Amino acid sequence: MNSTTKTPRPLAAWGLLLAGWLLLFGLAAACVRKPGPTEAALGPETRVYVVRHAEKDLTPGLPDPPLTAAGQARAQALAAVIPRQTRLSAIFSTNTARTQATVAPLAAARRLPVLVYDARELPALAARIRRDYPNQNVLVVGHSNTILETAEALGAPRPVPTVPDEIYDYLLEVHLPTDATRPATAVAHRYGASSVNQ
Repeated sequence: MNSTTKTPRPLAAWGLLLAGWLLLFGLAAACVRKPGPTEAALGPETRVYVVRHAEKDLTPGLPDPPLTAAGQARAQALAAVIPRQTRLSAIFSTNTARTQATVAPLAAARRLPVLVYDARELPALAARIRRDYPNQNVLVVGHSNTILETAEALGAPRPVPTVPDEIYDYLLEVHLPTDATRPATAVAHRYGASSVNQ
């Protein structure tokens, strides 16, 4: 044997082998990520968007006031604020000119009929949404004195204390988990042009 050839040291060889295995296991562990607390809590749910009708004509004595120009602009903003990739399964509105006109551009864009509901029967609306639209997205258009009540009828706490009569830009997002052990939640967003006196 050539005197310059060195015999490998057994400890050095085992050390390299061990280091290789540790590196391999480390890479494998890095690829398997455990879900964090937020991810683990997520699951199937029904999402309900709730808005008030847009700005209405305040002329005294009108039995069923239409939208103003600002209200028509807000109706267009509503059609744009819910992303196209968010598939809506149903649109609900009370039977007034201002709520119907608020949702008309969105209903036309999504090719959905507008389903009329009675704002005095919010528990019935909530039960219908839970029964007929599980794990789907629904929009409800109401009034300043019904949108927070709609969130409550769905089992979620109010995301804001009140909706003043002059504020039109709230969009509530109510989450109804399929898992009955998880509570319903609601958050308040603002959309379109800012309302006065915010």
